[in-house]
Amino acid sequence: MTGTGFTGVTSVRFGARSSPAFSSTSTTKITARTPSGTGTVNVTVTTSGGTSTQFVPFTYLSAPSLSSLSPAEGPVTGGTTVVLTGADFSGVTAVEFGGVPAASFTVDSGSQITAVTPAHAAGPAAVRVTTSSGTSNALTFTFSSIAAPSVTGVSPNQGPVSGETTVTLTGANFSDVTAVEFGGVAAASFTVDSSTQITAVSPAHVAGAAAVTVTTPGGTSNPNDPNTYFYYAALPSLTGLVPPSGTTAGGTTVTLTGGDLLGATAVEFGGVAAASFTVDSSTQITAVAPSHAAGTATVTVTTPGGTSDSVDYVYLDAPVLVSLVPDLGPADGGTVVTLTGNNVAAATDVQFGAVTASFTVVSPTQITTVVPAGTAGPVSVTVTTPAGTSNGLTYTRLAAPGI
Repeated sequence: MTGTGFTGVTSVRFGARSSPAFSSTSTTKITARTPSGTGTVNVTVTTSGGTSTQFVPFTYLSAPSLSSLSPAEGPVTGGTTVVLTGADFSGVTAVEFGGVPAASFTVDSGSQITAVTPAHAAGPAAVRVTTSSGTSNALTFTFSSIAAPSVTGVSPNQGPVSGETTVTLTGANFSDVTAVEFGGVAAASFTVDSSTQITAVSPAHVAGAAAVTVTTPGGTSNPNDPNTYFYYAALPSLTGLVPPSGTTAGGTTVTLTGGDLLGATAVEFGGVAAASFTVDSSTQITAVAPSHAAGTATVTVTTPGGTSDSVDYVYLDAPVLVSLVPDLGPADGGTVVTLTGNNVAAATDVQFGAVTASFTVVSPTQITTVVPAGTAGPVSVTVTTPAGTSNGLTYTRLAAPGI
């Protein structure tokens, strides 16, 4: 304490309690030992001249206390990350395991500390936290001579973000396994098949790489080995396809657009595998349609992330022409001809020889068209749809009479 008039000091008080020992080294300085106390108290000095009246606070801090450790067991080699919970973790100066300082520690809050265990002989070790207010009670951490587990393989190493993929982990020291985690998330379930194999079911997780770890009393396997990552894939989606239809015989090249299409393992048209497909990018796939019955078929894409929503592709029978009426007319064109047949509703082209004619689809079996001008003589008339080009019927152009 510093001040003035410290001559003939008879007592120093911390609140209502007297200091058990004090000495005045000058008229401006006193050194005193604190009595026991709690909270914030006023410090006063008494001399033959009276007692100081100023408010000079002194705060008693509670000693730290520990309530739990997690985990409470790890290998003798150290390196286990332990979360200590308790109270009054202010001004922490040391964390010790059996008298050995922690390899490192971080005060996360007034009630939590994260510490890394040091190397230590096998057996129980008292864990204590020290602050400027004292040392905590002790909790027990057990150092085990059991070798830490190691994971060397994950198969399969990818699956959907929704989880539920059955994964086989290979490695060593899989004894008394207490946890299997995917990116810090506990496996939906796991079974220890042997000391070198575990079968686990992946939990739901955000898309991306997740380190797979195994924890035993010997410690936790290395989370930084890329060979132990499990890759979560987002669910693919489809938004469109071009062209939207094709022949029942298959063979049409179709461009699918969507999202998260990388790693596609299957493309199906109405449950039938595409004749072939190429993943062009994460948003596009080029597929060759397989043969299929006429009608609408749902198209889906499957990746490690699951199976996409569907878009419709229409299978069409090839057009067939049965008749054309009339089947002759003047060479200068302009004659309206009615074409009758089957599967002509999706007509995209009507040709007289190599010349395209204007046309109107009247019904699934009938088209009216206007004959273009051309040289006199027979010409083949065809109809084209997304399913192909029809057979040809003959139309004859007649030369104008001459006098």
